[in-house]
Parts: sequence; C-alpha cells; structure tokens
Amino acid sequence: MTQPLFIDSLEAAVDHVLDTIPGTIVLGIPLAIGKPNAFVNALYRRIKGNPSRKLRIITALSLLKPVGKSELERNFLGPLVERVFADYPDLDYATDLRAHALPSNVEVCEFFMKTGDYIGNDVAQQNYISTNYTFVARDMAVQGMNVIAQAVGVQGEGDCMRLSLSSNPDVIFEVVEKMAEAGKPLLKIGVINRKMPFMPNGAEVGPDFCDLVVTDPASTHTVFGPPNNKVSAADYAIGLHASSLVTDGGTLQIGIGSLGDAIAQALIVRDRHGQDYRSILETLTPDGVEGRELGRFDQGLYGCSEMFVNGFLKLIEAGIIRREVYGDTVLQQMLNDGRLASEVVTPETLRALLAAGRIGALLSASDVAFLKKFGILRAGVALEGRELVLDGERCSCDLTDAAQFERLCATMLGARLVGGIYMTGGFFLGPNDFYERLRTMPPQELAKIDMTRIDFINQLYGQGDLKRAQRRKARFINTTMVATLLGAVASDALESGQVVSGVGGQYNFVAMAHALPDARLLMMLRATHDNKDGLTSSIVWNYGHVTIPRHLRDIIITEYGIADVRGQPDSEVVKRLIAVADSRFQDDLVKQAKAHGKLEQGYEVPERYRNNLPEALEEKLRPWAEAGLLPPFPFGTDLTADELKIVGALKRLKHATQHPSELLTVALKSFWEGKQAPQAYLERLGLADAHSLKDSVIRMLFAGNL
Repeated sequence: MTQPLFIDSLEAAVDHVLDTIPGTIVLGIPLAIGKPNAFVNALYRRIKGNPSRKLRIITALSLLKPVGKSELERNFLGPLVERVFADYPDLDYATDLRAHALPSNVEVCEFFMKTGDYIGNDVAQQNYISTNYTFVARDMAVQGMNVIAQAVGVQGEGDCMRLSLSSNPDVIFEVVEKMAEAGKPLLKIGVINRKMPFMPNGAEVGPDFCDLVVTDPASTHTVFGPPNNKVSAADYAIGLHASSLVTDGGTLQIGIGSLGDAIAQALIVRDRHGQDYRSILETLTPDGVEGRELGRFDQGLYGCSEMFVNGFLKLIEAGIIRREVYGDTVLQQMLNDGRLASEVVTPETLRALLAAGRIGALLSASDVAFLKKFGILRAGVALEGRELVLDGERCSCDLTDAAQFERLCATMLGARLVGGIYMTGGFFLGPNDFYERLRTMPPQELAKIDMTRIDFINQLYGQGDLKRAQRRKARFINTTMVATLLGAVASDALESGQVVSGVGGQYNFVAMAHALPDARLLMMLRATHDNKDGLTSSIVWNYGHVTIPRHLRDIIITEYGIADVRGQPDSEVVKRLIAVADSRFQDDLVKQAKAHGKLEQGYEVPERYRNNLPEALEEKLRPWAEAGLLPPFPFGTDLTADELKIVGALKRLKHATQHPSELLTVALKSFWEGKQAPQAYLERLGLADAHSLKDSVIRMLFAGNL
C-alpha cells in the first residue's frame, strides 16, 4: 500500500477533498462517537457557503449535546453540559437538521437516529434509510459514497505510528473491500483525535490504511459521553428476570441505557449475593423460580455485542465476563467439549490436538505457527528442517518419538493459552469514566477486548463454524417499544411510519437466536408508556408497524415476568403475554383477543397475575433497594446530589404539565404546603427573582415537587 498524505490543517484537508472529488461529495462517517466532528464541520461549512457544490452525508446516531426544551431545562443543563461535555463540538449539520435549517445543497441520510429526536422532522424522516446493520456497508455503496472519514486513535510517531479505528471498526473494512471489488474510487480519511481510546486487535491499522491522515490538534476533543441514566424499579425487574435466563459459560449481548445497566447489576447481584438474588426472584415471580438460572458464574461469560457498553465493562471488572474464546474452530470446539481440560498448557494439550487432527505427527511450519499463536509453544520456537529450536535447545518435530516429545515438553511448551478474547464489540458508547478506563487499562487486559467488524459480530455467515463454537448458550438481549398479543414487536418506528430510532442490528440477533441451537432471544419491554396522550399499554392487540414478525417470536420480558412464546400456539402466546401485561389493561386485552377468535370465551386471567401494578412492584423491590443491592445509579453518575434532586423535581413537574388533573393536584398541594426551594436551586434555574406571575407559579410548583 502507498503511504498516506499527512495534513496538519483541517482547512487544508477540506481543500484536498474538494480538489480530489469534482462532483457531489458523498461522505460516509461512522455512527456515534467515531465521527471526526471537527473535519466534518469544516467540510460542511465550506459547502454550505458554496451552493455550486453538493454534499450527501451517510451516517447514523449524530450526537448533539443535550439542550433543554424549556427555559428551566436550559438553565439547569448549562453548567452540567459544560462540565460533562467540555470541548465536544456539536455537528453543525445535525444542529441545522434538527432546526429545519439544512441548506438545499446538503442531504443527510441516517440509518439509525437518536431515539425520538426526529419525530415530526420531515427532512430527517424522508431521508431515513431502513436497513439491517449488516447491510450498512452495502447501502453506503448504493448511495454512491466516494469519501469515508473516521476519528482514529494514535500511538507512536513517524515510522512507528499506529492508528486505531477505536470505537468504530464496525463497517469501514467491509466498505473498503466492497468499493475495491466494484472498482469504485474511495478517498479514505483518518482524523486523529488523541482522546479516542486506542483499541488493539481488530481495530488497529497502519497509517497506510488511509489515503489521508489529518493531524490538526483541533481534531482532538472530548469524546461524547452521555451520563448514566437512572435505573427505575421497572428497569430492575426486567433486568432481574432477564439475568435469570443467562447461562454460566454462555455468551451475552446487551444494549445501552438503563435496561442494560439493570441487567449488568442484576448479574453482579446474582454472582455475589446468591441468597438475596433468589429471594428477589421469588418475590417477583408468581410461578416460582424453577428452571431459572440462579447460580454463580464459575465459568464466566463471553461478551459478543454490536455495542460494547459500560455494563459490559462493569461485568469485566466484576470477573463475570471472563470466558475467553479463541480464533480457531478446532481449538474452541475442544475447549467446549472438554477434550482440552483447561487453558493451562500441558503435554496433554499437544496429545489432544494431535488426536483431533489439528496438528500433524510431524509438525509443519503451519502447525508451529498455530501452536505459537495460541501460546502452546513458546514465542521464540523456530522450525529448522525437522528440528524445533529454542535458545540453543533442539529437538525433533516428530511427536511420535517419545523421548523427543518429552524433551519438547520440558523446554518449549508455553504456560497457558494466549490470544483469548472475552469481549467482542463493533462500536462503543458510554459515560466519561468508561472512556477513561479504556485509556488507562493495562495492555494485557485491553488485549482481551476485540473491537471488530459488524459482519463478524451480527451474523453467522462467514467463519460460521468458528462463530457457532464461540457463541455457545447465547442470550441476545434486545429492547422493543410495543408487542402485539400474537408476538410481533415494533422497535424502530410508530404506526404512522415516523421513525423513532432504527432497526440497527436487532433483526440480526433475532435471526442468530433462532439459528443457534442453544441460543435464546430475550426481548425487553416496559409494560406501559406514559406521555401527553396518557398511560397506554405496551402490549396491544395489533400495531400498524412491525420490526420483528410474530413467526420469529421467542421470549418477551416485562417488569411483571417472562413470556416464553417460542413454538407456542397463538392462544398460549396470548395468555402468556397478558400474564405479563399491566393489570390495568388486562381485561381489555382479553376482550380483544376473544373478539378476534384467539382466546376461548370462558378464559379469565389467573388471580396470581392480577397484581401487575407499579406500586406493588416498587414495594416488592424496596427492601433490596434500601439495602443497596439495587441502587438508582449502580455504576455512578456525572450528576451531583443537588442536581439529582433538581432533575427529579423537573421530571415530576414536566409529567404533571402533561396531565391537567395531576397538575392541579400538584398546584394545590404546593400552595397549601408553601414549600420553599433552596436559594441555590432557584438561582440555577433562573427562578431566584420572580418577575411575573408565571415565574412565581413555576417556582412554587418546582418547590412542591422537590
């Protein structure tokens, strides 16, 4: 490969792109934090100011610093955003898109949106690309992409420089391959951000992977770090149920947010507080805990997830994510079935590999390379003719010679298998302390985390035998918004077609859960959702949009229990889903199912499922919340104690404003009790001096909600 062009100026890099690409620039940039914000902004501003040029951006998850919708929220968020996000530069195109101010010569196509941010935004909705994560590289090529740019980490200087695709090796390798196969030109740009964690293994490349490397210090900035969300009682109940289906020695996939944190904390409680864990599950489960997984993680888990999130890092630190997998099918299968008793290298290791046919009796060069790669032979061993050589010691490579075999084992065997991976991810996103932990993690620990291609993680095609061997007892845990009584789910869009987020990799993991013989899909669903239209059930008779069709139904989990609907007839699916629905909606669901002939007319919901109510759930979990096992922020928070109190009050106030009767109750209570908020809180929110009746009322309502 030819050496890249190094440019130390963002504006000069933009000049180079404009000079190299004569027509429309079709720019591919990674999802989330892999975007080179400063470079993209410089290019966008230049084209925005020159109507004769056109730009199309193909991407996903364009992250912007939070901005309050009301003056109260803006006043509160200002100091918090400044502290947490520091010098993170917002993406100008995303700011304009959200403000309906995108210029006519710029088009933005996203295949996954920040949840809920673009509902009602016609331009964003019209340019959304609905696709599976594994098809993103293909679809970028379909859009005519001619430039791909990515933020990269760096180690070393000059001839010793190495780059890391860091958070986003997910699609770039496949993009480059597909464009090369099609004979289409592609300008590859790596933009160095020295605050991006340098990830090894599949994410590490040489500078010659790029055509252009931008070294401008202005490209180094804070990585977008969303604070941890609060984990509610409902989140914990869902996470606890899900955690009881995870098998020791298996494989785990989870997502971001409070539900992911709830699962991780529940797994930690299960491992460290076994009796309490059993008691919690018994309290939550009207049908008992028979068949649930309640034991410790003696073998540990292997993490394999498109998103490497903070919860996974906490499970690594807790010693739960520790089952290492190896990049050789036979070796992995032998570890799985016990033909290799452990990862400790002994003479029996060589004998077992020989018996399995993985190596020959007369070791070849490829055999020696394999044995060295995985630490079975020491790194310095060399094959010279028919002899193995190490530090002056020599022995025959003929494993059938007993004396020579004994000599080999005494002088050249390694101590333990090397090259094992216990976490495989396609991209990462997390709070600031998550990134700092990756930056400072000892190299030997970081080497066990492999950020790699999404076409390896999200499907079984390609290296299928290896993936099947590694991903034993997999539990793919996803989130959905709505489930129908017949088992279909809607996870990405509303009935109207308005896109909430995107399909992402959900279908990929659903398909894998059905393709792997010992895998299960756990679809998490909050039983209700509450908005300006009032409280509604998330389990409905029918829904006008489907992400996963009902013939791929498997396990659906709400805060009220587990509905295992795989392979069940429709009437049983209906009954099991009603059993985990909010009790305020069960009668109507029964009525609709009967009206459509899917439930016998005499059916009644068993009494043990009739107390599926949030107040009852919170009461059940209260003892363990107070004991500290189920804290609201299990992995910490960037918010101070005062900020948490303010946030809680603002959320309650916002909820009340969407429900007039509740607002009236709050107002009367606030007026009657005459509570006063601390002066510092009022100053933070701009309410210290009430200049109008409106300000006075808001101040009173805020104080009443503290």
